Amino acid sequence: MSATAPTRMLERSVAALAGRVVLPDHPNWEQARAAWNLAVDQQPAAVVFPEAANDVIAAVELASAFGLRVSAQATGHNATPLGPLEDTVLVKTERMRAIEIDPNTRIARIDAGVRSLELVEAAAPHGLAPLIGSSPDVGLVGYTLGGGISWFGRKHGLAANNVHAIELVTANGRLVRADREHEPDLFWALRGGGGSFGIVTAMELELFPVREAYAGILWYPIERDQEILHAWAELTRHDPPDELTTVGRYLRLPPLPDIPEPMRGKSFVVVEAIHLGDPEHADELLAPLRALHPVADTVQRIQTSALSHMHMDPEHPVPAVGDGMLLRKLPTEAIDKIIQTAGAASPSPLVSFEVRQLGGKLGQAHPENGALAAIDADYALYAVGIAPSDDAATGVRAHVEVIIDSLRPWAAAQTYLNFAETKRDPHTLWTAAAHHRLRSIKKTVDPDNLMRSNQPVH
Repeated sequence: MSATAPTRMLERSVAALAGRVVLPDHPNWEQARAAWNLAVDQQPAAVVFPEAANDVIAAVELASAFGLRVSAQATGHNATPLGPLEDTVLVKTERMRAIEIDPNTRIARIDAGVRSLELVEAAAPHGLAPLIGSSPDVGLVGYTLGGGISWFGRKHGLAANNVHAIELVTANGRLVRADREHEPDLFWALRGGGGSFGIVTAMELELFPVREAYAGILWYPIERDQEILHAWAELTRHDPPDELTTVGRYLRLPPLPDIPEPMRGKSFVVVEAIHLGDPEHADELLAPLRALHPVADTVQRIQTSALSHMHMDPEHPVPAVGDGMLLRKLPTEAIDKIIQTAGAASPSPLVSFEVRQLGGKLGQAHPENGALAAIDADYALYAVGIAPSDDAATGVRAHVEVIIDSLRPWAAAQTYLNFAETKRDPHTLWTAAAHHRLRSIKKTVDPDNLMRSNQPVH
């Protein structure tokens, strides 16, 4: 390469990104640098808002020319482990929102910035649904790269293992398509290996013939947590069908106007249920919980777009602190620990504490699956509290740590990437064999470690 080649590359990149780069002296800098979690203080060297794959290439070239690293965000969920992003160009893909649905092949092609609810609403007129998570505004690319535990996961598996192709810009500025025939190692790594391998520009996902689900929430006063959580755990231990997913959860709802008035400002223990089969069968399974007389029962046939809102995840940025873990089992002793540390009698500052039943196809590994071939755990736990100040964040973080420490006797060997909101040892995220292969692929596609992710492969 001639001495002037880097300069020419830099000039070309800057010209290509005209109007799409925000620097710290820009009047919109505060908004541009913000993550979805407003408690995260991101301070990147620059923020780029690409509108097409060529813009992403230019952003990578720009970072490389200045000796900076690159990190990508669609919404900025789970940004806490990234840290302040110093010496990093932050590529925000939120302007890349195109969606194409092929109802015959049941494949959706989405741009990198597409959010969960957007794909749900695009697929619904065709009687189809993606493997969505609980949040309607989470970015689908990040969710899928981390594995993707869906409400339909016990029936259909991880979202990452229902991907047909991924297009991305690698560290050398090359746009590649990864699928089973092209770049198969990279395709394997991207499905559950996180964002260490490039910046995704588009993804092709399988859709499923689901128009509606029998779903909703059984609400109980939080003071009844002991009988309710033990009854829910008993249901999960009796091998329920893969069509049924349930969640045992504490909710301490703030007095906000977007929360329904009967629940606003009150505390509950709840059971969420999502069933993809015959409602009469679901009613039989839920009968023991209904016999405990919930104060409200919203379980009914609902459209998949309504299912996106059932979990009541915030649909706008908030300041929060949270973390999660996977549990091998959930014996009576573990439920007792949960009640002790997160229950009605505890000093919990958490707005939500949940345990989701896994299993079914989520736990079935197949040779064609990706880096996260399966989840070797029966339950996933996630705890979160609102943190409008540093003192509040410290209190929430300390309480989450108490809960997680109390449940370590039942912890799984690995945890789930999308619920890991603190820095983790890579050996706790992937199996030894998967981690070894991920490291090898990382050295091949990004030897200088240009790409920065929230849970890096190293």
